[in-house]
This record gives sequence, structure tokens and C-alpha cells, in this order.
Amino acid sequence: MTDIFTELFGSDAEELYLLDCMSYIMLFMAGATFLTLLFENVPYGRYASSKYGFPVNVKFAWFVQELPAFVVPLYLVLGTSAAQSSQLPNRLIIAMYFCHYVQRSLIYPFLIRGGKSTPFFSFALAFVFCVYNGYMQIRHLSHFAEYPADWVTHPFFISGAVLWFVGFLINVHSDHILRNLRKPGETGYKIPVGGLFEYISGANFLGEIVEWSGFALAAHSIQSAAFAIFTLIVLSSRAVAHHRWYLEKFEDYPKSRKALIPFVY
Repeated sequence: MTDIFTELFGSDAEELYLLDCMSYIMLFMAGATFLTLLFENVPYGRYASSKYGFPVNVKFAWFVQELPAFVVPLYLVLGTSAAQSSQLPNRLIIAMYFCHYVQRSLIYPFLIRGGKSTPFFSFALAFVFCVYNGYMQIRHLSHFAEYPADWVTHPFFISGAVLWFVGFLINVHSDHILRNLRKPGETGYKIPVGGLFEYISGANFLGEIVEWSGFALAAHSIQSAAFAIFTLIVLSSRAVAHHRWYLEKFEDYPKSRKALIPFVY
């Protein structure tokens, strides 16, 4: 199939080189983000600030900023020469990705109750990231990634798929707990209880970290590893910030809870 990428790149080798470069750029971004987050929290949610631009409705922001992570990959799979997407390992790994972003872009935003508006800067940055990462992950998986025929029985794939599934369940369940802390019309913050929140402050963040770590293990590529590392840095920092915030705001916050890893950290 002739598509836009055939016209943009002189060869598959050129595009694959670009995808590899994008991965290393993301790793560099992860390092820069780590240093930045030592001094400032990502400015959305409870850390939103007017200095990062005018406020965007939280439901609208989540829907629009996450949508490219679904739409761009959908086009890559259905509208381009996705040479490898017919292979079983590729299909299953692509399905993991889509399963997350169907939930994140088409379901999660419409379930949000209350919540602070998102500063435009954070909204725009998230939108660009979803375009960037959506192209990088799915173009590689659908057109370039080659796996042995028995990859789906390999320990890396099996353990990765299990981790992905467990992380996905933790993430969705934890979001459900947080969402139901607020009754309709309420906007304040409460102490989360139930599930992994009995042990850590960032149960939803741990779920997503585990999910994308499993994805990276199953996909076994620099592209997926870069995304998993970036996710780890951003969300672990947010979990620590949330933990500190809860301890400062609520005198009765359970002192036995950790930030991200039960009983450890």
C-alpha cells in the first residue's frame, strides 16, 4: 500500500532510523524531566497553576489530549502499509496499546467527577506527547518490529503480558476508587481507601508503571523501553508528590502508607 510515509521517506531504513532517534530523544526527555521534577510538580490536577496558561475544562482536556494516542495509531494500522501487523505477536502487543488508550481517551474523560481545570501549557504538552509517542510505538510495531514465530510463548512475552494485564487492572480499579471518593457535585479532596490505596498513595500511578513496563517487556524494543522509562520517571515523581501532599493536608492520613511501592517506598 502506498501511503504518506512512502512519500516522506526514501526507504524503510530511513524511517526506522527516525523511530530509533525518537526513542533516544524520549530517553533524553526522561532525564531532563527527572531533573525538572526535583524542583517542580507537573502542573495539572491539584498542582495546576495559572502561570502555565489559561484553564481548560478537565474533561475536555483529557479527551482531546489523549485522543491522538488512539487516532494516530488507528490510522497507522488501518491506513498505511502496516507490513508486520498481520503477525500474531505484533497484533497482541498492538492490542495491549489500544486497550489502554481506548479506556484512557474514550472512557476515562467522561467519568471524571469534579477536578481542577488543566492549564493550557500542560494540555498542549500532553497532546504533542500523545502524537509523538503514538506514532513511535505503533509505527514500529505495525511496520518494522519482527518477532520469532514462537514469541508469544517466550518468557519475555508471557511475563510482559501478565504484568501489562495486572497493571491495567490496578490502574482502572484505582481510578474507580478515586473517582468515587467524590459524590456528584463535590470538588474537594479526600483520603483514598481500598485496593492498593491501603498500602500506597499512588496506586493508580503504580498500576500504569507496571502496565507499560509489561508492555515494554513484551514488545522488547527501544521504543517501548523509552516510553516505560519516561512513564516511570513522571509517575513515580507524581506519586511521591501526592504522598507528601496527603501527609501535609490530612492529620489523620495513615502513616504506614508508602508513596509507590507497598512496605518499601
